[in-house]
Amino acid sequence: MKKKNVLFTAGVLLCACLTGCGGPAANTVFSADDLKGKTIGAQLGTTGYIYACDEVEDATVEPYNKGADAIQALKQGKIDAVIIDSEPAKVFVEKNDTLRILEDPFVEEEYAIAYKKGNDELGSKIDDAITHLKNDGTLDEITSHWIGVDADHVSYTPDSSLDRSNGKLIMATNAEFPPYESMESGEIVGVDVDMMNAVCDYLDMELVIENMEFDSIIAAVDSGKADVGVAGMSVTEDRLKNVSFTQGYTVSTQVIIVRKD
Repeated sequence: MKKKNVLFTAGVLLCACLTGCGGPAANTVFSADDLKGKTIGAQLGTTGYIYACDEVEDATVEPYNKGADAIQALKQGKIDAVIIDSEPAKVFVEKNDTLRILEDPFVEEEYAIAYKKGNDELGSKIDDAITHLKNDGTLDEITSHWIGVDADHVSYTPDSSLDRSNGKLIMATNAEFPPYESMESGEIVGVDVDMMNAVCDYLDMELVIENMEFDSIIAAVDSGKADVGVAGMSVTEDRLKNVSFTQGYTVSTQVIIVRKD
């Protein structure tokens, strides 16, 4: 009789484990207000990470080197939500049908190009280029190839007739942030790459891209290892202590990704 009871108990525990222990807990985040006291994932150094640390009361903020790693942790139930830019969020959710984006945005921001403090001559030239690309429609055209229902991921083609007599422009980025920058067929592509190729056409310069961890970009620009930092980067008070920024080139929204169930 004892053996039967033990087997029965073990069977109940096994059944409970298979039905309740095998997957992540049910979602409990339905708005930004629900983030209080939760565990939030964000890419280290991004504004999503900064805002989560500064604005969400009693939250535990887990840093990840890649947005994709935060998404994986969310799927596994290790964290309760991910805060990330809306465009990468759409890409991640399209590939993961167990996740969804909450309707209410977390915060809106404007992306700009970082350059070394004191190098205002370069900053002014890039500002002029961005203004030109906005006015002639090039920036809108570039964006349309990467964002929206008709996005075809066709990259901007640099002008091969230019002699690039003004030298090289080294761009630090983090190719983990589609559609702004990501790896496709061994190359870094996206909105930011195309925009900077167009900027270099305007400046008669050669674009050189250095891929690195997002959290290293500001240091690379500050130290002179890179001329600019372009990686879906918004202007914050903390970043302004180390680098300067051009005018904004696009407005973005930080959103909250959660599990559907």
